[in-house]
Amino acid sequence: MTVRLSALVCLGLVCPIALEGMARAAGESSLAAGIAGVLADSGSSGREVRRRAVETIPLDRMGRAERQVAEQALQQTTLYRHLPAASITCDAGLLDFILTKPEALVDVWRVLGISRLALDPTAPGRWRLSDGYGTVGTVQLLHRERSDRGGLCVFHGRGAYDGPLAPKQLTGSCLVVVRYVAEPAVPGVCPRQTVQVDAFLDVDGVGLELVARTLQPLIVRSAATNAHEISLFVSQFAAAAARNPEAVSRLADRMTRTLPQDRSTLVALASGRRMGTPPASVRQTDDVQAELAARWMDAGQLDALQQR
Repeated sequence: MTVRLSALVCLGLVCPIALEGMARAAGESSLAAGIAGVLADSGSSGREVRRRAVETIPLDRMGRAERQVAEQALQQTTLYRHLPAASITCDAGLLDFILTKPEALVDVWRVLGISRLALDPTAPGRWRLSDGYGTVGTVQLLHRERSDRGGLCVFHGRGAYDGPLAPKQLTGSCLVVVRYVAEPAVPGVCPRQTVQVDAFLDVDGVGLELVARTLQPLIVRSAATNAHEISLFVSQFAAAAARNPEAVSRLADRMTRTLPQDRSTLVALASGRRMGTPPASVRQTDDVQAELAARWMDAGQLDALQQR
């Protein structure tokens, strides 16, 4: 049972037109443990929360074309969602890299066999995606900011869903704002980042009643669950790389859809090792594949993974 990490979810985002994949994710028994608390606090769609979120989007610092895209998305929002804050145990540099080079993280999932998602760069800050369950689309990084304490990314996605959960093809777009800030440092404890996501969705030609009664429950539950699962995976990946960078480096060698320099950067940032620094020793045991995939696979799938 693999994870149905759908559409823009690779960025901690939500592209809720990928309904089939996300609905399956919420129902998979392999994901049931540990999600109850997330579903109990799945965020907010309140008017005041939405107003504050819009006010903090740096529209005045965007390029003209990017600002027009963002403003149009905000004006045409069918459904807004402020996801619960997620805490990720990793260095800020790793999180920033994953947000700007999400294809690398998706390639890790592909190698492990826990996702059908494909995310292919088409230009700097632009990607083409397919979730393997009926959703295809494009993603653009409209704006990015970085400070000493954290950062912000504004994404825009456009896609279509064609599958059994909809009587006809659904098309739509979403504006997703990802903010992250470093939590106060604690001596002897790995750094942690708090991530907050605001998503503004527009489903073309779908009435508000259908969204409220049929789509919103799926969107809310699946968005919170997926964000939680991705946060856990990034934390586990960073921990595995810090403990055994050699094994993670061997895993990265199989990431054939990621540029070699990006593979090296991912491993270096995750392990805390400077670029170009060779490992102190080469350990051929303690492969991290099963450790990283265990949460999203059954015993038979794990055995097959270890035999690759």
